Amino acid sequence: MRNFLKLRRNRTFDYKPRYYEGEGSPYKIEHKLDKYRSTANSQRGLKNKFSSAFEDLKREGDKNLRIRFWVIVTVLVLVFLFIIDFDLSIFFRR
Repeated sequence: MRNFLKLRRNRTFDYKPRYYEGEGSPYKIEHKLDKYRSTANSQRGLKNKFSSAFEDLKREGDKNLRIRFWVIVTVLVLVFLFIIDFDLSIFFRR
């Protein structure tokens, strides 16, 4: 009879594929861009999340990306105002 208080561990096998000649484990799932992300493999916890967020704020971003973002946002807002037939003349004096 097994001990019900201890969880059963999965078996591990030392398997190596026959024709694999790469470095590291072929079964480790990792995204190609994880080494460039600041949030990948970060420690958990509220303090660590805030510290990583403040580090990201301190880092200077690409200015072309900011300009592109704001152009896209303004175009989408104008399209939305056009769709709902919003009258822009309320902002101008007669």
